[in-house]
Amino acid sequence: MIKTTLVGHACLLIQSKETTILTDPVWSDYQWEELQVLCPSIVLEKDKVPPIDVLNISHRHQDHFDIRTLAYLAQNERIITPDTIILAPKDKILLEVLEELEFKNVKVVTDFESIQVKDVTLMPTPSRNQLSTSEDDYPEHGLLVNDGEVTIWNEVDTIVSPEIIERILQQYGQIDLAHVRFVPLIEGNFSYHKQTELPLSEYCTFLNVVKTLAPKMVVAGAAFFRYRDEIGFLNQYSFPTTMEQFTRDLAAFCPEVPCSSFSHGDVAYVTPDGVRFEKQSSDFVRIREDDSHLVTFKPVLEVPAIKTKTTDPTEHAREMKVVEDFLENCLMERILNSELLGGWQHWQIVYQLEVFGQEGSQPWTIDFAEPDKPKLHKGDIGKINLYEGISSSELCALIESTTSWDYVTLCGNYRTFNNIYRVTDGRVELPPEDRSNYALEPLMDLFPWDNNMDREKYMKDVRRWKGKPAY
Repeated sequence: MIKTTLVGHACLLIQSKETTILTDPVWSDYQWEELQVLCPSIVLEKDKVPPIDVLNISHRHQDHFDIRTLAYLAQNERIITPDTIILAPKDKILLEVLEELEFKNVKVVTDFESIQVKDVTLMPTPSRNQLSTSEDDYPEHGLLVNDGEVTIWNEVDTIVSPEIIERILQQYGQIDLAHVRFVPLIEGNFSYHKQTELPLSEYCTFLNVVKTLAPKMVVAGAAFFRYRDEIGFLNQYSFPTTMEQFTRDLAAFCPEVPCSSFSHGDVAYVTPDGVRFEKQSSDFVRIREDDSHLVTFKPVLEVPAIKTKTTDPTEHAREMKVVEDFLENCLMERILNSELLGGWQHWQIVYQLEVFGQEGSQPWTIDFAEPDKPKLHKGDIGKINLYEGISSSELCALIESTTSWDYVTLCGNYRTFNNIYRVTDGRVELPPEDRSNYALEPLMDLFPWDNNMDREKYMKDVRRWKGKPAY
């Protein structure tokens, strides 16, 4: 028998007779640079979490790789024992963080590698995300757990193919319990003015994974969080389906596969005879409040204006000086030296950067169609076909290298859109359908979202939480 407890979001405690496995622990009150919280909210009694044999980390997205929780576990000699094995993907930044936090016994896993720990065999399953053209390119894996009698599979966020599913079936036959993806996350679409609707093509792949895998039982997993407090409005733009909707659609799509709800504090007992669920039966975690109604997809409701997060007048004055100094003394030099300058000029782009302070905003405009060298204009010139609106606090942080695009694009205080075209005599030219090479926002070009920015994002949290008293 294997016993599985959903702790929160993608964090599972998986227990066989002899082995305890903890996956993707995110126990902080706030996660993803303090933008999000677990939903439903939980009460977690950390002193009751049992010692673990394996800590499995699927990938380094912050809703799976929470530095504060990992810093806590690294100091907790009761939960993380000298014999605990840390399973991790071959990700340079992730592995560097684990080293900085002084984790021992770190094992870098490979796809479909068989790992024996006491009475269970663990097998990482691959993701096709590294084969995609996404900018967010990082290694990740799901996890198969087999105790000789039953097999469970945690898909996590992996993107799987029919070939991967076939390999899983060849390895273990019919899976007894599968934790599968159920919600396509479109959290960045609001900031980038992209479609805010259920991406049916991606959603159908989730349904097809279940139909092709045909497990004995399936539960929806790895997407139980929401935006908090003043950025709660993003909940209506970011989560285009619910667990209940997925369960209903799955029942119609493949009625032969049983599906159950599975929430924080619920326990599943997996045996050769089937799966038994006991709601809220965990002895260390339970739902504090079912606040899942706060995650309701309604991308037509009111949206607050962009505004600096800085409330102190003195600090606001400082950040505005940093911003204005950059715009007046540095921006155009870097724009004119950009590799994208020719593209901006070819498409006759009129670019506007609007900076929002404590009260109101100030637009700055560059007309790349000017016959001479483009210049920076303070104000509006009547046309915009590439726009970036950003709070002074976030722009100041980008200038001073104290933030990352991961935060800026999800905090609600950065928004962009484009209407790219080129007018010539009797003709209107449109860019290719893939406009990424033409509409790349100047701020993203000047402050590139690269591995250095990503690394510093994590190391900032390492410096913040390493060695701090347990919370």
